[in-house]
Amino acid sequence: MTARATALELRGLTKRFDRPAVDTLDLTVHAGEFYALLGANGAGKTTTLRMVAGLLPPDAGAIHIAGIDALADPVAAKQVMAWVSDEPMIYDKLTPLEYLEFIAGLWGCDPGAADVAAHELLGSLGLAAHMHERCEGFSKGMRQKVALAGALVHEPQLIILDEPLTGLDAVSARHVKGLLQARVKGGCTVIMTTHILEVAERMADRIGVIAAGRLIAEGTLAELRQQMGQSDTSLEEMFVALIENASAAA
Repeated sequence: MTARATALELRGLTKRFDRPAVDTLDLTVHAGEFYALLGANGAGKTTTLRMVAGLLPPDAGAIHIAGIDALADPVAAKQVMAWVSDEPMIYDKLTPLEYLEFIAGLWGCDPGAADVAAHELLGSLGLAAHMHERCEGFSKGMRQKVALAGALVHEPQLIILDEPLTGLDAVSARHVKGLLQARVKGGCTVIMTTHILEVAERMADRIGVIAAGRLIAEGTLAELRQQMGQSDTSLEEMFVALIENASAAA
């Protein structure tokens, strides 16, 4: 059997503030999979992803993205990935189309290809009717979709999403989920944190549960059920049991 390519590999990743936020974390995400990273508030999810995205320096450990040492060559690592936070940051005075043109220019994308990609992304996210309106009047959900489109316009290999469905209504959430599933089918890798466990249950190929900065469980939904010794339990029930067990053992 041919070994699967690795999109993200973390070894001994550590970050401490007043206490360990990420504690010698080892994590491997395969290329072309949808990976959900779950945990309670303060578990270390966002800190982990911010270090992967190059927004926060680790205290120790290694980060490899598509085989690139992200600490030794952060520019090369950032060129193959995209990061979208739960608080969208866009330029209010630009329209969505202008924003995507601007972002594509920063990445050095071919203008013609970028224009096609921008129109496709805005259409997929239900923003076609608003592509010439300034972003300053947009709701948080609309801003979140513009930020997502901006992250994807350069065709990244790895997409990192921190609570991407925050502030989205049901229709908008469906647009985002459809776009992400299409990207995974096309060979991209998606890593997502979410508190909406049924979304992780339906969409993720594999699920990791983190507590106190450490990975306490990982696998497909079927594998997690096997580990818990229950064949028909929901992800929510398993998640609560895992977090309670981790808290009791601390």
